[in-house]
Amino acid sequence: RVGHGISQSQQTLILDFGVNPTIYELDEINRGNAIEQALAQLGCSPTVPAVFIGGQLVGGANQVMSLHLNRSLLPMLKRVGALCRAG
Repeated sequence: RVGHGISQSQQTLILDFGVNPTIYELDEINRGNAIEQALAQLGCSPTVPAVFIGGQLVGGANQVMSLHLNRSLLPMLKRVGALCRAG
């Protein structure tokens, strides 16, 4: 949902690693409500932002920041080939 998506600081973090993320605003796409319901069924609470890396659900903003703080985010991004340049 617009205004509830990935925060500017987290988007900057991801971009600084050299990742070119795909961002979907659920209230701007067809079937956005169905996607949000599916995220809830996967255990996302709140349902947005929901971050996927390499097709795997990582979780929300807190999980992304935790991965970064424990130095797991960059290796995860490297492992799935998500880096556009060295990070």
